[in-house]
Amino acid sequence: MTKPSGRQTADDWIQAGFRALATRGPSALKAEALAREIGTTKGSFYWHFADLADFKARLLAHWEARAFDEIVDKLETTPDPVQRLRQLCILAVSFRDPAYGSSAAEPALRAWAREDGNVAEAVRRMDQRRLAYLDSLCRSCGLRRDDAGTILYAVFVGLENMDGEPEIATQTILGLLDALGLPDS
Repeated sequence: MTKPSGRQTADDWIQAGFRALATRGPSALKAEALAREIGTTKGSFYWHFADLADFKARLLAHWEARAFDEIVDKLETTPDPVQRLRQLCILAVSFRDPAYGSSAAEPALRAWAREDGNVAEAVRRMDQRRLAYLDSLCRSCGLRRDDAGTILYAVFVGLENMDGEPEIATQTILGLLDALGLPDS
């Protein structure tokens, strides 16, 4: 939950948007409903966003930056590609930030993409970027299967939609890395 009083930032609104999307779906992405959730007026919403379309576009841009760019930037500080791949896999199946709707946010985005072309384009773009990164990382690790990145990504998405225990998901993904022949670093 964001701060109940004082000035709200654009990030406060975006976090509230992810929580609303994760719990109530895209129809909950309305200025008045979000304002009630974070304890302010919808005037604050329009201070930060031109309109609802602007808010939704910035919500998607924030997701792309947070769920790809920031993660890759952090991973790239690890020189060993095998360790980078292990870290990515663990992070992908265990990271849950309640401020952003926890593990329900991305499945909610994917469901929203079935109704909204702009969201579908953002999800396609994210999938392509993630797959390209995973494919490159798998090649750097010397994995023998050309489709290793696709297999890993499909499992990430599946585990995310199952919303199970992070420990079980972590063991599953590490077992898959072993099955794909990831060497020890």
